[in-house]
Amino acid sequence: MTTLDQSIKFLLVDDLEENLIALKALLKRDGLEFETARSGEQALELLLVHDFALALLDVQMPGMNGFELAEFMRGSQRSRHVPIIFLTAGTADVGRRFQGYEAGAVDFIHKPIEPDVLRSKAEVFFDLYAQRRQLAAHRDELAALAGELQLSNRRKNEFLAVLGHELRNPIMALGSGLELLKRRRGTDAAETIIDQMGRQVRQVSRLVEDLLDIARIDQGKISLKKQRTALQDAIQFAVEASQSLIEKNEHRLTLNLVPEPIWLDADHARLTQIFGNLLGNAAKYTPAGGEIALTLRLTAEGAEVEVSDSGIGIPEEMQAKIFDLFEQVQTAGRAREDGLGIGLALVKQLVELHEGAIVLKRSAPGEGSTFLVRLPHVPPED
Repeated sequence: MTTLDQSIKFLLVDDLEENLIALKALLKRDGLEFETARSGEQALELLLVHDFALALLDVQMPGMNGFELAEFMRGSQRSRHVPIIFLTAGTADVGRRFQGYEAGAVDFIHKPIEPDVLRSKAEVFFDLYAQRRQLAAHRDELAALAGELQLSNRRKNEFLAVLGHELRNPIMALGSGLELLKRRRGTDAAETIIDQMGRQVRQVSRLVEDLLDIARIDQGKISLKKQRTALQDAIQFAVEASQSLIEKNEHRLTLNLVPEPIWLDADHARLTQIFGNLLGNAAKYTPAGGEIALTLRLTAEGAEVEVSDSGIGIPEEMQAKIFDLFEQVQTAGRAREDGLGIGLALVKQLVELHEGAIVLKRSAPGEGSTFLVRLPHVPPED
């Protein structure tokens, strides 16, 4: 049913008030509103501010008659497409009908009006307008969908370009390492080359695993191996996994952990992945010598973990989409960071699989960022 804010309007024009009242009574139905005018001039004013599905015009009015009003309507871009039915008490001669159709009429109804005929004809235009409105809404939806698809396609192309770059670099390094090994086989330098190649292999493996995780989650194929897990234990594993990057950049890491174990029904490996990713991001986007902090607390709503840094921060226009796939913070004069821009999207999905939530609590360019993770906890064992 058409609701009030989606109502369809008819324009009724007659110089006699009693005729307007009678027309409204005959045509009354749900979803239909009437605007009335007792002169052509009043009708033109209404046509400037309303969209009408149908105009019922009395032909014989003092001043501007119905034919003249119709000609004005046809001369206006706004009202030229409004269907017109003339109501006339005059004779039905051919010349008069021709004048009416030439002025833009779609039909004539002679007075005295037959109620069933009037309602039947008006119903046609009510339904046509409702269908036209629905088509316009579908057109707008399709236009919006097309815009989203174009954006998605552009982001996909950007992602593929980044993926090619991210995979090419370690693969080229591995190729160079193999050539060096051939030349320096059996020397002390070979061990250093092997270590470097190992780091490149781990980098490629990490990229591939992130891609596979995103695909598994989207396809509903990832399953958590939940067990009773101390949150502090998973956090310590994540700190150890991030320690080399933190030390490399000479960051000061502060841990604020409650001493009593906070127990979760969770996948230990995935928890480690969540907090390792957040700590790794903090290290990547914080200049050398900066500060990183992880704070754990227990509230009535559950366990809360905050990861904050003193890094470059996130521009305001990026904050709403920071958890979208393939998005990375980019600032003027700073190259895109290593990675595919799927880390936070993956973290968000893993947190939600644990029936938790993650939000960007605070961020500003040059002032760092704070991410807050909330996870449901279970009571300690007796």
